[in-house]
Amino acid sequence: NLHTALDKLTAHRYDLCLTDMRMPDGNGLELVQYINQRNLDVPVAVITAHGNLENAVTALKAGAFDYLAKPLSLEQLRNLVKSALSLPQSGPSGDKLLLGHSPAMQKVRDLIERVARSQAPVHISGESGSGKELAARLIVQSGANCNQPMIAVNCGAIPENLMESEFFGYKKGAFTGADKDKEGFFQAAEGGTLFLDEVADLPLAMQVKLLRVIQEKRVRRVGTTTEEPVDVRIISATHNDLAERVKQGQFRQDLYYRLNVIPIRMPALRELRDDIPEIARKTLERLRGGSSAQFSEEALHVLQAYDFPGNVRELENIIERALALCSEGLISVQDMHLTPDASSLSEVGEVTNKYPLPDYLDLVEKRALLAALQQTNFNRTAAAKLLGLTFRTMRYRMERLGIKSPEGESDAD
Repeated sequence: NLHTALDKLTAHRYDLCLTDMRMPDGNGLELVQYINQRNLDVPVAVITAHGNLENAVTALKAGAFDYLAKPLSLEQLRNLVKSALSLPQSGPSGDKLLLGHSPAMQKVRDLIERVARSQAPVHISGESGSGKELAARLIVQSGANCNQPMIAVNCGAIPENLMESEFFGYKKGAFTGADKDKEGFFQAAEGGTLFLDEVADLPLAMQVKLLRVIQEKRVRRVGTTTEEPVDVRIISATHNDLAERVKQGQFRQDLYYRLNVIPIRMPALRELRDDIPEIARKTLERLRGGSSAQFSEEALHVLQAYDFPGNVRELENIIERALALCSEGLISVQDMHLTPDASSLSEVGEVTNKYPLPDYLDLVEKRALLAALQQTNFNRTAAAKLLGLTFRTMRYRMERLGIKSPEGESDAD
């Protein structure tokens, strides 16, 4: 019963707690909450009645490690115990891969550390190029299944008529050309993780089949009537707004709730402006090989003001291009060949959503100054004329906003 379980957890340390959702004096959810509120270092798994997975989802959101549906199979129980006993004792090493120290990035790190010690489904959202697959891999590397396979699938790249056989496998003779048995993604990921990238692209018919596998933890290969158990953790991702897809009838609500048990949002690079210099330097170190190339101060200022519609992936492309074009190991503004979007200067929607008004106005002013300086090869006199400012005003605003002129620059007052 619940009272006895709480007494034992207070007095002793355990490697795993397995609880039914129903107890004479309480329920399993109370036990999950007790363990997590007190930061007890013990994974807890819940047992649910067949077909009643809402309780399981609630428990996973509350911090449960995993769940089992009745009737239990010995193989499922064995796999769960093995995973629980394989949990690492220390947090993840994501600090070396997830760059930046802003509150937004620290929030992502904290979430990864928490979900790595669970088997709950995770849904990662964010713009293209923001690092969704990197986050998924960090979750896997930091969890109990780090030595098990992680199969990454781009759901938008599979023809609809091949989806079922690709996901679930097929038996020999199931269709023309099926000359031997073939495993699907679920069988290949057995004991590990299936990463469903761009999950919003799944057609509705396939969404129904995927939902059933997640609920039952069993798959049926094409061409057979028998089912086989699968032990796979699901991590999904998309750059689309999945909740909006649900409202539009393009994505099943029940599948959305199964996938979105623990949501993680990857921030866009433009939301991490204070981190951009560090991210750019570390990326340059990784890409430059044996070169000793460095950014000029002006190049870093321009990068910090740039909006990066392609996020980190675009930053990598910019740096690779600059490495090929720079001379004497110094990357200049011109080497990066940025094309600032002037329309971004007039988009005031981010004022109330992201920045206080004074900070937003400074940001707009800094972008305008940098754009003019870039256009005039950092000739302050020409840039001031372009902006309708006096040279003295131009110099003052550059100093106030921390914009430095290139070494050797000699504009006169």
